[in-house]
Amino acid sequence: MRKASRLFEIIQILRLAKEPVTAAQMAEKLKVTPRSIYRDIAALQAMQVPVQGGRGIGYLLRSGFDLPPLMFSIEETEAMVLALALLERTGDVALKEAAKRVGQKIAGAMPPPLRQALGVNTLYAWGTVAPSPDGIDLGMVRSAIRDEQKIELDYRDEQGRATRRTIRPLAVIYYSETANVVAWCELRGDLRNFRADRVEASRPVDASFKGEGDELRRRWIAGWKASRIES
Repeated sequence: MRKASRLFEIIQILRLAKEPVTAAQMAEKLKVTPRSIYRDIAALQAMQVPVQGGRGIGYLLRSGFDLPPLMFSIEETEAMVLALALLERTGDVALKEAAKRVGQKIAGAMPPPLRQALGVNTLYAWGTVAPSPDGIDLGMVRSAIRDEQKIELDYRDEQGRATRRTIRPLAVIYYSETANVVAWCELRGDLRNFRADRVEASRPVDASFKGEGDELRRRWIAGWKASRIES
């Protein structure tokens, strides 16, 4: 176990303890020597984490010290950091901005030893970055999915034919080159995928499909009917 992970685990053990925990007990749990625990306790105390106690007595966190109610191990945090980096490859501007805010919140909520470990940029997501579509705001699509609100599209298919569609958006699939909006198409009376880069214009419709979204998604998942690109 890396030191940053071990420091986190020690904080968690002490945070949950109702009585002093000895170095030997923590060493057994973390599969290290008591000497390593003593060094880690000293490191935490040097970082102003209020660990009280001593050898032969055990250790506790001083009353009043707390961490945010939801915390993650270093590996779990790295998983989130990489997932946020992958969002940079989508064409969803609102999601990319949200990813930056989430990253800042994660860093702000971390205790100093973990914040320092995550401050070193070691995780990257390379690959094609999808351009943001001109004709549709994917943030608006995600909002319409949540609210079960219809959207009107000016859509041009692969052959260049233009149509106007009213859709009931159900999901968004992000590919490296574009995003596809999974929807019930009222013109076709069936489930369809609409490539975001083929949408010339879009707008919310003052009409909803309340209560229908879950059932339509079940139909899509059951038959994968929306695997067809609308053409």
